[in-house]
Amino acid sequence: MYAVIETGGKQYRVTPGDTIRVEKLDRDTGEAVEFDKVLMVASDTKVSVGTPFISGAVVRGLVMEQGRGKKIIVFKYKNKSRQSRRTQGHRQSFTSVKIDSIDL
Repeated sequence: MYAVIETGGKQYRVTPGDTIRVEKLDRDTGEAVEFDKVLMVASDTKVSVGTPFISGAVVRGLVMEQGRGKKIIVFKYKNKSRQSRRTQGHRQSFTSVKIDSIDL
């Protein structure tokens, strides 16, 4: 059984037991989290697709970790102009969630 959920403006395909990294959630480590924006649920015999979400479907998980990703370099440059070079770094915050169950 798997489900497609939406959180943080992105979609994730999850199964029970998976660990996913989502956009930062305001939860502490060890807290339970519920995703109610379920777009699709598929089992061995049946597929349910929402319009846009499935009412009553919930994916439950547990917050494992809060962290920040690897640093990326943002370099802006305009050709043939020596005044226009800019370097900036960025680290995106994330929440690691272990999926426990998918309930309809």
